[in-house]
Amino acid sequence: MSDERSHKFSEGTGFDDPYEGFDLEPPELEVNPEEVDPVDSRVVTDLLDQQSIPRDKVSVGDLIEVGLSYTRINRFEEATETFERAARFADDGSREEQEAWTNKGVAHAELEEWDEAISAYRESIHIDDDSEHAATAETNLAYALWESGRTEQALEHSERAVEIDQRFPQAWFNRGFFLLERGLVEDAVNCFDNAIRLGFRNAHVIEEKARALEELGEDEEAERLAEEAEEMRKEAEEELVQE
Repeated sequence: MSDERSHKFSEGTGFDDPYEGFDLEPPELEVNPEEVDPVDSRVVTDLLDQQSIPRDKVSVGDLIEVGLSYTRINRFEEATETFERAARFADDGSREEQEAWTNKGVAHAELEEWDEAISAYRESIHIDDDSEHAATAETNLAYALWESGRTEQALEHSERAVEIDQRFPQAWFNRGFFLLERGLVEDAVNCFDNAIRLGFRNAHVIEEKARALEELGEDEEAERLAEEAEEMRKEAEEELVQE
């Protein structure tokens, strides 16, 4: 299954404006650029391990942003370490703690470390099972469970994600995919339509809907959608070349 189907990091809150550097400012975290490469991916996390830093000296929001920055350059291993530290420094039961655990799960999923991803998502859901991050954790948990071969549990969690947030398009798509795999084709089409209606329209979604329609015997519409998906893929490839 394509990563387009799931793997949703949070968007973060951004750094303060004006931004004057991370709020990891105690002297213990200063580095000598002559001794340590300042862009070394492990500098911040190693220093956090080496020093005993009071919680009030660490900005959890900025630490989450560091993790998100790692994910943007595909440094997922470093991201998992940073998100875990963010979760440890966050107040118990806080939105930031939940966000950190959810993002840690996604980073593990990018590495195909499914057991670790499942564990992180469950930590997130345990904090608050009815929040924005819970919906993301549930739908990504469904993905990880599917990859681990626990398909029945995957469908259950994809349905829970939709229950939490009915305007979460990725959750609708995941649910549609799992329903289609179970042979519940008409219900799957309805889920794909909801995902598309909510703005989740890409080649993968269109292909899955085409596959469902083909199983329903709607060959003409299925063929039209398959052609549309192929055209979307070509356009995406051209954009990458131009960049």
